[in-house]
Amino acid sequence: MIEYLQSGLHNALWFIVAIGIMVAFHEFGHFWVARRFGIKVLRFSVGFSFGAFKPLWRRTGRDGVEYQIGSIPLGGYVKLLDEREGPVAPAELPRAFNRQPVGVRIAVFAAGPVFNFILAIVFFWLMLMVGVPGMKPFLAEPPAHSAAAAAGLHEGDLILSLNGKSVESWDALRTGLIKDVFTRRAASVQVLAKDGTRRLAALDLDKVRSDPQFLFDDLGFDPFQPPLEPVLASINPGSPAEQAGLKAGDRVVALDGVPLKSFQEFSRGVASRAGQVIRLDVLRGGESLHFSVIPNVENAHGVSIGRIGASSAPMAADDKMWHDLQINQQYGPVEALPLALQATWDTAVTVVEFVYHMVLGDISTKNISGPINTAQVVGLSASIGLWAFLKIVAIVSLNLGIVNLLPIPLLDGGQIMYGLVEWLKGSPLSERAQAFGQQIGLTLLVLLMGLAFYNDIARQIG
Repeated sequence: MIEYLQSGLHNALWFIVAIGIMVAFHEFGHFWVARRFGIKVLRFSVGFSFGAFKPLWRRTGRDGVEYQIGSIPLGGYVKLLDEREGPVAPAELPRAFNRQPVGVRIAVFAAGPVFNFILAIVFFWLMLMVGVPGMKPFLAEPPAHSAAAAAGLHEGDLILSLNGKSVESWDALRTGLIKDVFTRRAASVQVLAKDGTRRLAALDLDKVRSDPQFLFDDLGFDPFQPPLEPVLASINPGSPAEQAGLKAGDRVVALDGVPLKSFQEFSRGVASRAGQVIRLDVLRGGESLHFSVIPNVENAHGVSIGRIGASSAPMAADDKMWHDLQINQQYGPVEALPLALQATWDTAVTVVEFVYHMVLGDISTKNISGPINTAQVVGLSASIGLWAFLKIVAIVSLNLGIVNLLPIPLLDGGQIMYGLVEWLKGSPLSERAQAFGQQIGLTLLVLLMGLAFYNDIARQIG
């Protein structure tokens, strides 16, 4: 229980740090562009405050702007001088937001998402300079039903390029494969086999499902890992493994009668039998024993995974085979910039394609995440290292920018849409039409946030 609370506090802290950075940068975009056009800014707030939730900090600057940090760290806002929100002194009318040309108003609304994109570029750039550890794209044995198996790929194959573009890490390979699946374009990989021969393999992606819970299984691209001995190094208290009578040091030689060569084979066998009775043949001190165990059912991105609460000994960091699989990509400031721009573009395209396929129904709405899941991912990234935290903030910032550009009233994209309609018809939409749009937008946002929270809670209890 204490461990769970500590993990929750850790995740919450880093989530607040990450969301604070992203929101502050987003709102600074609105603030900076409004000031450039001479619009009067009344308040700059990171976080919200209302009722009993008082601001944590508030100060009026020399520029007359009230700066504050709200007690609810889920968003922020910039309040501009506007006749629609109260009386404005005649001398201040030229600085009122509603008196600005439509192009200026569109620019102010667009600035927030644009600054989120800029933040993503900066964080990807910093990440590449810090250095990104990864794995060389050596392939594990693909499942028989997968696209990789159909292309004739085998364990130990090294992927050299995807569609003619060199790939150096699993991260780059996965990013490219996801893009190909979403766009449904033909894909090919150049492979270096164990015997040293090179060949080109065509990938049939027509049957690969877009939904993340099926996508990687259908592709069959998994990183090769040096085989670990099928020995149980530790058993979690109260776990199915302990209840079945398994002990640390047991060597599992067979699962449901199938001989095991590695802990990875054992782990895959358990994972694929969630909630089912499995038979384990075990060697303990020279004695052959037999156990039956039912793996717990855990939910991972909508997929049921079996777990019995047993783990292997970690491979030594200085193990030569493990060391040879690792790669560290680190670049100088000049070299990292175009790579950061490319990473931002690739991620943005993937997010847009993801939303598009979700609208088409190819991807389940179960993949929508809320603040609980986001906090867990951010907290985990902070535990992994600085590079991982920078990457997650860059990705979430991109998501924030893209979502804010959706043509939904109450979001920046909805306000930009109103501005474009006004520019085309030569006059603003009627107050009634705008009010109706705001009601629709509020309803959509409430439904979207409700779905996100539901998915988060379902993952916690699933």
